[in-house]
Amino acid sequence: MCSAHAGIPIRPVGAVSIRRRVGAWFAALLISAMTTSSALAARRAVVLDIDGVIGPAIADYIVRELKAARPEDTGLVILRMNTPGGLDTSMREIVGAILASPVPVATYVAPSGARAASAGTYIAYASAIVAMASGTNIGAATPIRLGGRSFFPNATPEQPSGQKDRQGQTGDASDAETRKLVNDAVAYLRSLAELNGRNAEWAAEAVRTAASIPASEALALHVADVMADDIPDLLRKVDGRTVLVAGRHAPLATSGLSVAMVAPGWRTELLAVITNPNIAFILMLVGIYGLIFEFLNPGAVAPGLVGAISLLVALYALNLLPINLAGAGLVLLGIGLMVAEAHIGAFGVIGVGGIVAFIIGAIMMFPSGVPGFGLSPVILTAMAAVTAGLLLLVLALLLRSRRLPVITGEEELIGAEGEALSWQDDKGRIRIKGEIWAARAARPPRPGIRVKVVARDGLVLIVEPK
Repeated sequence: MCSAHAGIPIRPVGAVSIRRRVGAWFAALLISAMTTSSALAARRAVVLDIDGVIGPAIADYIVRELKAARPEDTGLVILRMNTPGGLDTSMREIVGAILASPVPVATYVAPSGARAASAGTYIAYASAIVAMASGTNIGAATPIRLGGRSFFPNATPEQPSGQKDRQGQTGDASDAETRKLVNDAVAYLRSLAELNGRNAEWAAEAVRTAASIPASEALALHVADVMADDIPDLLRKVDGRTVLVAGRHAPLATSGLSVAMVAPGWRTELLAVITNPNIAFILMLVGIYGLIFEFLNPGAVAPGLVGAISLLVALYALNLLPINLAGAGLVLLGIGLMVAEAHIGAFGVIGVGGIVAFIIGAIMMFPSGVPGFGLSPVILTAMAAVTAGLLLLVLALLLRSRRLPVITGEEELIGAEGEALSWQDDKGRIRIKGEIWAARAARPPRPGIRVKVVARDGLVLIVEPK
């Protein structure tokens, strides 16, 4: 028996057990390292700033960053907000991105003195967490409509005529459009309130009566979730809360998150520039004037090229901006009348009408009641002055040209002097202004002498010796 097993090595049972345990420890360490690495990768809170009017540029910035956020590396997205209101379309883009985001979103109304007015209220209600710093306020969410678009101005609008109570019951059919707009906004904000378990009654009040409340009252009315002094304080206070994220309830793990500020990129900055009403208005005028100069001077290229690019950019910007089409039509009519004045020369009557239409249209073109979307009086005055100056310059050149002697056509030849080249009987040829003309004379001149044109018969000049 012993000889049969002599070639087979025998291992102690204790050694096998030790190796298995060491292997298990290594596997546990590897799994722990991978878990820790994954956890560390998600240890950050991204902060996006909404500072100013909510428009196309802000919407592009927020939506793009929310789509880029991933649960693997982002624990929370914080919208630090200070806004007086903005466009309904831009607000709804941001709200849609918040509700679809796989990363929880918190709206933080800060710093002290900031506000989440009008459109900012809707964005806050759509967020999983609403935090406010002391000395801030939220509300005044009544929309208005102008030029086919809805706005959320930071002002309390007048009650529609016939409105009896805060429930929106009216007896005036002429206010049907206003009631429809307000009721739609109420339903929208109430749906966001119910989605995140916030005060729906106050939401309706904020729309119908433009109610606005400070941070302490917002916390008491369950409009805001927490009051926080700063972002680290916010992260500590919301840690462990269960919130709704992309349709599912999930706990927040925000304690110890690092804070990453994400500033707007060049795309947002460019969009903010061209969607500024003053810049869009100037680009529109440069585009129109450039094309007019190109039509008047074909082949100049530069005016047409600059004008076409400016007009295309302006049309893109105006498509994003709220404009009054009647005002834009008056601006174009005014420019057309001034161009007609330059061609017709009606002694300034048409031109003055064009300037008046231009100024009235420019005032009407952008809504003055919506913060951030009005046309600057300085820009309006400057553009009106430049336009009037161009008109006066064209009229001055036109009047000056009428006083100058005619230098082309038949009138230019009468009285001109030339040289007789050859002559036979009463017909011959002369050189005048570098050209050879057939000529006729009652007194035939000798070749080489100077002659003067006294009349013209078709392509034959009537001359006499000088």
